[in-house]
Amino acid sequence: MTITTGKLSRRSILKGAATAVGASTLGAPMIWAQNIKDVTLRQFGTGVSNLNEVADKVKEDLGFTLEMTALDSDSVTQRAATQPGSFDIADIEYWICKKVWPTGNLQAMDTGKIKNYDKIVGIFRNGKLTPESEIAQGTAPHTVGFVEGPGGTEFVDYESGWMTLIPTIYNADTLGIRPDLIGRPINTWAELLNPEFKGKASILDISSIGIMDAAMVCEAMGEIAYGDKGNMTREEIDKTMAIFTEAKKAGQFRAFWKSFDESVNLMASGEVVIQSMWSPAITAVKSKGIPCVYQPLKEGYRSWGGGIGLSKNLTGLELEAAYEYINWYLDGWVGGFLMRQGYYSAVPETSKNYMTADEWGFWFEGKPAEGDITNPFGQVMEKAGAVRDGGSFYDRMGAVACWNAVMDENQYMVRKWNEFIAA
Repeated sequence: MTITTGKLSRRSILKGAATAVGASTLGAPMIWAQNIKDVTLRQFGTGVSNLNEVADKVKEDLGFTLEMTALDSDSVTQRAATQPGSFDIADIEYWICKKVWPTGNLQAMDTGKIKNYDKIVGIFRNGKLTPESEIAQGTAPHTVGFVEGPGGTEFVDYESGWMTLIPTIYNADTLGIRPDLIGRPINTWAELLNPEFKGKASILDISSIGIMDAAMVCEAMGEIAYGDKGNMTREEIDKTMAIFTEAKKAGQFRAFWKSFDESVNLMASGEVVIQSMWSPAITAVKSKGIPCVYQPLKEGYRSWGGGIGLSKNLTGLELEAAYEYINWYLDGWVGGFLMRQGYYSAVPETSKNYMTADEWGFWFEGKPAEGDITNPFGQVMEKAGAVRDGGSFYDRMGAVACWNAVMDENQYMVRKWNEFIAA
């Protein structure tokens, strides 16, 4: 925070006020009420969840200002790792945490201060959606979710009481298709490289995510049997990129995209009929009245999870405000808002309080819609009788084949990916 009053920064004034009344400003409601309106927290992350509507609601409900900056995933990673003074809150994905945590730019968070901690889904706590679940390949969120204590530098494989990120949203990702332009069933990742779609396919150009989509395709084609798609050997990376480079040179891809706006434009225009896609992009295409399906595929989903991380520089009243924000985030309003875009909340049961029974039935339970289903902005996406692509929460998240990942051979992978894009 950088608001200045005379020669003192607002941060130092509030920090002094907080210190004067003891360690916890929450124990001093008068100080809190007087000063909270002066707090500004700077948050950055991807456009997926850094939405003006959320910042407006924070101001309305909590009284302080949340300044949001939306960046692409690679820029998010770079900023979190190299510019610790430029943010208070990092809204990042768990695979990014694996790159950022070793820099020391984030502080571990006390789960004792998170009022809905016990309601967070098991995916983020022990890796299991249900007690019978198998943990998918890749950087599963719980593997980078905990450290041993407040100054912890190493990830631990148990619920230690100290989290690297407080989980917020996540999803099961797959390929988006234009069923009206394809005109036949699509049920496998292998279709992305089907010559039938030459010049009308696309994959996202974010190496850590794109390589996972590529692996799902190569495995589905029977070309490569990976030991662990989320942690490939150099030989597996070479084989994967060779297959995709050959397809690129043959003209398979219309484009490569980095932001979901780009993916929406490619799909809505019909220039692309099958591609890597994210849930809000599907939502955006449908809201234009254009058929678009997030297609369930027999090999399963590539999944991701996001969470809120706090800058190591955050202290005093602003740190308390950040915890207040996290608790508010998990209290349901944001979850309900984002679930109408097709995401899931880390605490689903609180989101239910901010959705109609029909919305909850459609988005979470996989039930046929009883009436019109709208996105968060009130635009109609589905008519009565429609069923969510892929079905219920447990059907979709129970069919995750791999998580977005950072590999041991990450630098080598990025170099090979860039060679593929440039080929």
